[in-house]
Amino acid sequence: MTYTQAPLTWHLPDPERQPEFYRDVATKRFVAFWIDTAAIFLLTLIAVVLTAFTGLFFFPLLFLAVGFAYRSYGLARHSATLGMRLTAIEFRDRNGDRLGTDTALLHSLGFTLSWMMPLIQIVSMGFMLLNPRGQGLTDIALSTVALNRRAAS
Repeated sequence: MTYTQAPLTWHLPDPERQPEFYRDVATKRFVAFWIDTAAIFLLTLIAVVLTAFTGLFFFPLLFLAVGFAYRSYGLARHSATLGMRLTAIEFRDRNGDRLGTDTALLHSLGFTLSWMMPLIQIVSMGFMLLNPRGQGLTDIALSTVALNRRAAS
């Protein structure tokens, strides 16, 4: 008996026929990243105060943990972080659906791990700029894509 792998099918807009779904998404992701980083920093500072400043001793790990939770919650609940919502983009899976909790956790894990390895993150950003769907490495691995929210609604 032979097994054949089913071809990857996308139930998402074609970037050549419907470019409005992907227009400026890489730039919006960059802006959203900085908005989210500022929000995570503020949440981490609050956590430091709530831990009676002992969080300062492990601030980088606390920042990573808060960032992972922030990103996972936003992606699972809204399919977008606060920064993504402010820049009018959201993630969709290959079926065009919003991300579920499991995919949100995996996406957050991939994002966190890629930022822990700068060379991998640089490669991922290159993919976002060169890929017609604007996908980074984590997006490609999970078959997710960021779309303009107004175009997707």
